[in-house]
Amino acid sequence: YVSDDTGNRLRFQLELEFVQCLANPNYLNFLAQRGYFKDKAFVNYLKYLLYWKEPEYAKYLKYPQCLHMLELLQYEHFRKELVNAQCAKFIDEQQILHWQHYSRKRMRLQQALAEQQQQNNTSVK
Repeated sequence: YVSDDTGNRLRFQLELEFVQCLANPNYLNFLAQRGYFKDKAFVNYLKYLLYWKEPEYAKYLKYPQCLHMLELLQYEHFRKELVNAQCAKFIDEQQILHWQHYSRKRMRLQQALAEQQQQNNTSVK
């Protein structure tokens, strides 16, 4: 027998792990090629998982892009396109480009902030 608290904690962990797997376009391609996205029960499960977009749940996510993929998976056309390995490859490449751009932009912003703080410290003296 599993208590409600233990069952809820396990369910939370399993759903958290699964939702984050959706950030991986190769995994989405794997699911599509095996017909999961044609299964009405599975599609309904994806709809149910939209609760992860709520701040009290989203704060646990390490890979927030999974929420964007979860949103796109609500559309049949997107689910059908994922069967194509080239589609998954394109999404993967776009994610890498985004991360590279984001990292560079974030570094520039941090440098500018550090320089501004240094100037403020110098001018206060």
